[in-house]
Amino acid sequence: MDSSMLPNEMKAQILPSFNALYRLTTLPLPSFTADSPHEMLVRVLAASYCHTDLVLAQGQMPPFPPSFPHIGCHEFSGVVVSLPEHSSSQYRIGDRVGVPGRSFHPCGKCFECSREPDNDKNIYVDGGGYSVYCASAGNHGISTPGGFREFAIVDSRQVTSLPDSISAVQGASLMCAGLTIYAAIKNCGLERGQKVGIMGCGGGLGHLGLQFAAKMGLGVIGVDIADEPLHVSGEIAEALRQKEGLSVRIVDARISQAEDIVQEMGKEDQRQDRGNMGLDAVIVLPESQRAMDYGVSLLRAHGRCILVSFPANGFHISARDVVFRDISIRGSLVGSNRMLREMVMFAAEHNVQARTKSYPLKKLNDLVLEYKKGKGGKLVIDMSLDD
Repeated sequence: MDSSMLPNEMKAQILPSFNALYRLTTLPLPSFTADSPHEMLVRVLAASYCHTDLVLAQGQMPPFPPSFPHIGCHEFSGVVVSLPEHSSSQYRIGDRVGVPGRSFHPCGKCFECSREPDNDKNIYVDGGGYSVYCASAGNHGISTPGGFREFAIVDSRQVTSLPDSISAVQGASLMCAGLTIYAAIKNCGLERGQKVGIMGCGGGLGHLGLQFAAKMGLGVIGVDIADEPLHVSGEIAEALRQKEGLSVRIVDARISQAEDIVQEMGKEDQRQDRGNMGLDAVIVLPESQRAMDYGVSLLRAHGRCILVSFPANGFHISARDVVFRDISIRGSLVGSNRMLREMVMFAAEHNVQARTKSYPLKKLNDLVLEYKKGKGGKLVIDMSLDD
């Protein structure tokens, strides 16, 4: 799009204060920063809602947002519509891109930005003076304005191309939920045939994790405690079993004891030693001590627990499990841009699909109300919708 054809104003949903309703307003189009060749202006096509948007709006992520009014959303998709005069971007006007929250304007000098991958297959480090872990970088929708608006300035190093097979709505859903759960699965360090558990398997991250893990060749046990998420994950698991012959099982933790599940796994694997029964790794998504305890109880000796959630009061860790069963506990945040690109290509190749429900920008508050019902899947603002 010729920059002379761009509008001067745009619609945006702003959060005026903590625990307030979003307010639809009109704002000037964002402009490029001087001497920033990595910036691009994108027209937002879809913006996905994340649990982080909720806790941020509730004031549970100090010191963010840094000020009000604030524009949320750290997972969106768009099309490039303008580039600065001396652009260093590999993208061109008209390219469709997916935009995660991190990293906007990294410093390029800290120890994180200075790290270089030790080989071409290292997808955990980007190199070249860029890192998603740069402490000085902005994070769309959290420390800087996000995707709940018609246009946004992004860093070309943080985005990824979207294949034609991935829609704008699907692409937006993958930018945080997809990347976060994909990275968590990778951080389990498992090989094909090993077993992983996903606590909170019917939510935005969990239902994508079922698909990613199963299609990586892992045996998967998904656990949840609510009717609608169990229904969503159950349908996905059934499809993966029936259509693709993959090993996926869903457990209702309200009625099934962890020890019973472990014993059943032992029988399936023809193992007699209790220490060798259970999951090789478990990913904890809910901010729930019960989920943490249940997940660790499913692990065999020497298993790994991956924490993705960060409850305000933290988790209680059993020293007995860590010491006597050699359970290792590791956190997982997001992934590098290399991992983002790999995840998107994997999703396209293996048809990983988010369960989505879409809303127009003006109905963001309706979306939030629906999210609070905890029905699972992903809720997305689709800019092509009017009503």
